[in-house]
Amino acid sequence: MKLKFLTLFLLITCLSCKEKEYEKDELLFEENFEEDLSQWVVETGYSPDANAGIKDGKLVIDVDRGATVWLKEELSGNILIEYDRKVIMEDGENDRLSDLNQFWMARDPKNANLFTRDGNFGEYDSLRMYYFGIGGNTNSTTRFRKYAGNGDRILIHDLQEEEYLLEPNKIYHVKTVVYDGVTKVYVDDKEFFSYEDEEPLLEGYFGFRTTESRHEIDNMKIYSLQ
Repeated sequence: MKLKFLTLFLLITCLSCKEKEYEKDELLFEENFEEDLSQWVVETGYSPDANAGIKDGKLVIDVDRGATVWLKEELSGNILIEYDRKVIMEDGENDRLSDLNQFWMARDPKNANLFTRDGNFGEYDSLRMYYFGIGGNTNSTTRFRKYAGNGDRILIHDLQEEEYLLEPNKIYHVKTVVYDGVTKVYVDDKEFFSYEDEEPLLEGYFGFRTTESRHEIDNMKIYSLQ
């Protein structure tokens, strides 16, 4: 009998960590990185070795320090953001298995113009937003935070098990959901983070984020959700 209950518990646990089906309403934005970055703002600092641009139909962020690539369009309401992303580990000068990161629902409480920074991670502490860092600290931590807009970075999840860390040269499909006060992140259909926010962030900007690494990003879509 105990074994049956244990099996049922494990089954329920497994099902709960899989991606929930959300009903898509409208395709709000699509980017396949075939032409230019006219819809984006690139913050990579002043290093001559920092670069973010389009190569072979993908956004490539290849930097020796911090970088953020912001979508210029502000998002709001119930939305789904999805894209493919790979951390490249070959023979590149900046290749390091680390920091598949993202900002979303970002606003600057003190400045209507969000895009005023140079890519240094500490410069974003003053924003109000959600953040995740998969494989941070040289692929040893995976974390989700809420930035309060006053310098506080509230740690919500801290995952260090191998299943939540990065593999080299693997294409990950990342989905981020904002829905009725809850935000979730799925990686390859597995739920990494879920946060029911008592004071949810309902509008703001989205940004790809990394540091000291080389990433390829493609097939981005943003939907409104019913």
